[in-house]
Amino acid sequence: MKQFLGFVRKEFLHIFRDTRTMLVLFGIPVAQLLIFGYVVSTDIKDIRIAVCDRSKDEVTRRITEKILSSGYFIPEKNPDDLREAEDIFREGNVRVVIVFEPGFAKKLEREGTADVQVLTDASDASTASLIVNYITGIIGNYMAEANSQAGTPLTIGAEVRMAYNEGLKSVFMFVPGTMALNLMLVSAMMTSISIAREKETGTMEVLLVSPLKPVQIVIGKVIPYVALSFINAATIIALGSVIFGMPVRGSLVLLLAESLLFICLALSLGILISTMAKTQQVAMFISMFALMLPTILLSGFIFPIENMPVALQWFSHIMPPKYFIIIIKNIMLKGTGFIYVWKETVILAGMTAVFIALSVAKFKIRLT
Repeated sequence: MKQFLGFVRKEFLHIFRDTRTMLVLFGIPVAQLLIFGYVVSTDIKDIRIAVCDRSKDEVTRRITEKILSSGYFIPEKNPDDLREAEDIFREGNVRVVIVFEPGFAKKLEREGTADVQVLTDASDASTASLIVNYITGIIGNYMAEANSQAGTPLTIGAEVRMAYNEGLKSVFMFVPGTMALNLMLVSAMMTSISIAREKETGTMEVLLVSPLKPVQIVIGKVIPYVALSFINAATIIALGSVIFGMPVRGSLVLLLAESLLFICLALSLGILISTMAKTQQVAMFISMFALMLPTILLSGFIFPIENMPVALQWFSHIMPPKYFIIIIKNIMLKGTGFIYVWKETVILAGMTAVFIALSVAKFKIRLT
């Protein structure tokens, strides 16, 4: 029994001395709990809103103040013309536009009813539904308070219009996210594992003493994954369009070019991971933990970034899939051109250049 207890004690000490094992046992569960606890939320907050008040009377002012004072919305713009709403949505900052018809208060007093239009960017179907429910609920609460003081019951009708996704199809949200997730994982993970395998099996030494230069070796390893990932992207776009009715309202050439840029970024990130990983298992672990979870949780794929704590919102700014998803939604759903996605494109290109520079700096011509 004494020998058995000594053996168990030895195993405990062996585990405690292994940093990677301790990280898997305690670090990852804590990190996942904190991330999921803060990210997974059905509430909305800090939603940017535009109010087109064509009446500018006391009633519309009170309703607007009640919506803004709820703490869920942030005023962004006050357009004078309804035609500006589409341009506002294409800019990507405003999620909802409230439109009051002319003579709102007079019509409400004279006829007992008036209409307010709620225009929502429904490229993210779940968030759009929440926004509409919150706004209609706030307006309903205002009417309940007003009717408690009025002699005759008044009614405000909310006319809801879902822009870019009138049917609120969730697939319009999942196709861009799935495309970003697949390209990131397949390109980065497979590239990092491929190069790590050469190092682990010792064949990298044979390649390095061959007439090929190190840059040629890396490019040769990457080119097949560029081609295969590009085919993967085209397949996802085709399946989304043919099977699920996902539209491509913008330029298909621009969409494919942006996809190619993102593939190059993912591949450069995979090369960088391979320079840090000595084995395939380490390369796979880094790729899965550092790429898959953040892509799902912190890129706006499933959960709105506005709902996250400020620290996670800042962290999401360094997530490449976030910008790629914005680009895809703008081109496919909103039909925008390069002028509306140039900032995200420049950010992805800059990240690609940084990853390539770091990879070159860390790449060792001689293995140690």
